Amino acid sequence: MDAGFEARLRAGDVALGEADVALLRAVAEHGSVSGAAEALGRSRARALGRLETLEEGFGPLVERQRGGRGGGGSRLTDGARDLLAQYDRLCAALSGTAGVSETVLEGTVTETTGELGLVETPAGPVRALVIDERGLQTEYEGATVQVSVRADAVTLHAPSDAPPGGGTSARNRFAGTVVQLDVGEAVARVGLDVGLDDPVLALVTVESVDRLSLSVGDDVVATFKATATRATVT
Repeated sequence: MDAGFEARLRAGDVALGEADVALLRAVAEHGSVSGAAEALGRSRARALGRLETLEEGFGPLVERQRGGRGGGGSRLTDGARDLLAQYDRLCAALSGTAGVSETVLEGTVTETTGELGLVETPAGPVRALVIDERGLQTEYEGATVQVSVRADAVTLHAPSDAPPGGGTSARNRFAGTVVQLDVGEAVARVGLDVGLDDPVLALVTVESVDRLSLSVGDDVVATFKATATRATVT
């Protein structure tokens, strides 16, 4: 299992995300699955298939009417509207905390490949976009940098389910122990001891904390993409 900072609602094995919300809202706006699919640039078959999957987890979401004087069509159920409202509340909670926390590491650029650099830090090597104080990309090898990792860019994994290093687009991987767990109504702030003076911070949904059964003292693996990591030349 993994936990990332992304607005998702789950029912069993079925997860509802941004693309699914767009589909439901398009059905409400256009009054049919065909109209929604066309507006979103999807095939009708694909849209129907996704709705069927969502309904397996969340129950009836779209009422379909055949022919008749109104010409048929589709509309959202009350359950679907409640689900959209719940999703909006989760997004509001996430946006209210996004960007607040980050981890800053001091390091030295040991090599560069295009705009990406490999930075040696006390926590281990980190791949990041190397930029100067003006925000411009640069290729300074040997430069001292500050590596900033946003808490909402970190994904947490159970050690047994963690991807191998270099095996995913995340590229960066720290193993650590949970030393801080502040759980709010929708969002949790997690601090990880990875051998630094201060914990590495992660911002995840409460649902993700429950799925991972996170507790202080648990071992986890944190991953984060190189493209979401900034190394600023100091």
